[in-house]
Amino acid sequence: MLEFVQAGGWLMLPIILCSILAVAIVGERFWSLRKSKIVPPGLVDQVLQWHRNGQLTTAQIEEIRNGSPLGRVLAAGLVNLNHSREVMKEAIEDTGRQVVAGLERFLNTLGTIASISPLLGLLGTVIGMIKVFATITTQGVGDPGSLAGGISEALITTAAGLSVAIPSLMFYRFFRRRVDELVLNMEEESLKLVEVIHGEREPDRPREVA
Repeated sequence: MLEFVQAGGWLMLPIILCSILAVAIVGERFWSLRKSKIVPPGLVDQVLQWHRNGQLTTAQIEEIRNGSPLGRVLAAGLVNLNHSREVMKEAIEDTGRQVVAGLERFLNTLGTIASISPLLGLLGTVIGMIKVFATITTQGVGDPGSLAGGISEALITTAAGLSVAIPSLMFYRFFRRRVDELVLNMEEESLKLVEVIHGEREPDRPREVA
């Protein structure tokens, strides 16, 4: 492996650094974007039960806020519990935008790695071919061994760059999709909380007499 890296030239160093960073981001995002951690099941039902029983205190709201990203969104609405439906929704939307930014953390970096890795490989290809033509200029084409170094450098860096870029792009798309799904789930749960709370407050409408 070391010989392979050395044959690729100095451009293998940034490509290897990109691969290490990509692996770290993928592992961190797999751990951080678990659905059970972002959208804990049954959280909204538990909050509604506390609300109906008059057990929803400031301390519980703070605990909900610190428990999960969904809890942070719900807490923004619960703080404005005594306000109108529109005020609650606006507070939830404002906090939701901040939560989404947190869910997308490092994804731009992963997308950048997917974009620049093949360019680094292409740069290695160009440098390798330059070395080949420089050798031909000075020594001619009679010695294949003198040309092999430049050709191998060109091929190795290209392969290394693509090997980093392809999985990075796949995981970038995967995590973007997962974030979109989690955001949709949080929106559904938040709207459920708002509608149930305000629906229970509305007085029963008088029935129409035929």
